[in-house]
Amino acid sequence: MSDEKNDFLDDIDEIEAEREEQELADMEPPTVEELEEENKQLKDRLMRAMAETENIRKRGERDRREAEAYGGTKLARDLLSVHDNLGRALEHIDDALRESAKALVEGLELTQRELLQVFEKHKIVKVDPKNGDKFDPKLHQAMFEAPVPNTVKGTIIQTMAPGFTIAGRLIRAAQVGVSSNTDPVKPDTSDKEEAE
Repeated sequence: MSDEKNDFLDDIDEIEAEREEQELADMEPPTVEELEEENKQLKDRLMRAMAETENIRKRGERDRREAEAYGGTKLARDLLSVHDNLGRALEHIDDALRESAKALVEGLELTQRELLQVFEKHKIVKVDPKNGDKFDPKLHQAMFEAPVPNTVKGTIIQTMAPGFTIAGRLIRAAQVGVSSNTDPVKPDTSDKEEAE
């Protein structure tokens, strides 16, 4: 019985093969124009695939560079508080303490300098505006405004905390006070009067 079944299956395979041969024989060969059009379409698909591959390569390279430059941003933000605390500690050391605990003070200063050197090594740059610099909202955060005499409106009058950038991207804005003085700055004429 299995021989009959195998024969039957062989017959079906032969019939299908004959039908496929007949379909192929009935088909007309493609024309030159059809082949040229197919060739054109395949070239277009190849060019698009190559362009997409190049775009993926460029995107991957850009992502790698950004990860290299900005990958340490979270760690840098966390270390800014260490920098700030060292700065505050050093600001509150008076001359008497500096003399009595000379080694401790030197250790704090060396630690802060080394932290800044590590920051520089990783392209973390301190933004420390000086009094009289123009306020830049891209780098500075205005904490208050005050009408300070002899200043120009929109200039920095006090820096409360420095800012930092990493590879040119802002990590933390410098916290500053800004002049809101509306009176025009008068030139200092006291030297001219004394000369006369």
